[in-house]
Amino acid sequence: MSAAPWAVSSRKYAVEAIGTIFLVFTVAVSGLTHSVFTPLAAGAVLMVMIYAGGHISGGHYNPAVTMAALVRRRIGIADAAGYWVAQLAAGAVAAVVAHAVVDPAAVTALHPSGHALTAAAVVELLFTFALCYVVLNVATSKDQPVNSYYGLAIGFTVAAGAFAIGGISGGMFNPAVALGTATAGLFAWQTLWIYLVVQLVAGALAGLAFLALNPDDK
Repeated sequence: MSAAPWAVSSRKYAVEAIGTIFLVFTVAVSGLTHSVFTPLAAGAVLMVMIYAGGHISGGHYNPAVTMAALVRRRIGIADAAGYWVAQLAAGAVAAVVAHAVVDPAAVTALHPSGHALTAAAVVELLFTFALCYVVLNVATSKDQPVNSYYGLAIGFTVAAGAFAIGGISGGMFNPAVALGTATAGLFAWQTLWIYLVVQLVAGALAGLAFLALNPDDK
């Protein structure tokens, strides 16, 4: 007997929440403790969480990736909305826990403005697109129905992007991470909306690019 639709959806949302919690908690704690290994930590935890939960939810843990999957027609709008709620709520909770665990004496919030904000928006657009594009191609393409490297490819995309442009934008590529870092005090709330818009637009563009380059993959 197959599970009821609500049970299947609940499992997906729970997996998305768990994976996002560990991703955002890792990023927030690394940032609050000023670890130089934050890019590696973020890429590694994303990789293992994708391997852990990808068979249930697809292992998005990122509203921009969910946007890409929606445009690519891998999921429907109802599931996408559920994923977004789970991811953003999990990101906020993880950030609160991270801040409580570290309990820093002071936190310097990233607050780009002017040219720096424009540069941050551009690099976030580029690498969020790269991340979503990689996810769609290694984890949703019918030409690669079974592979063992998808989590590694996705995790290394995040690590490479964070090393490359972390000093410009913070290297988030993920609205849940952006919200989490703001909640933890690592990022200024005033410019958060720009990051969220840019990242979701990048996800949509990645979905459109996948459809254009893979017209027979429906």
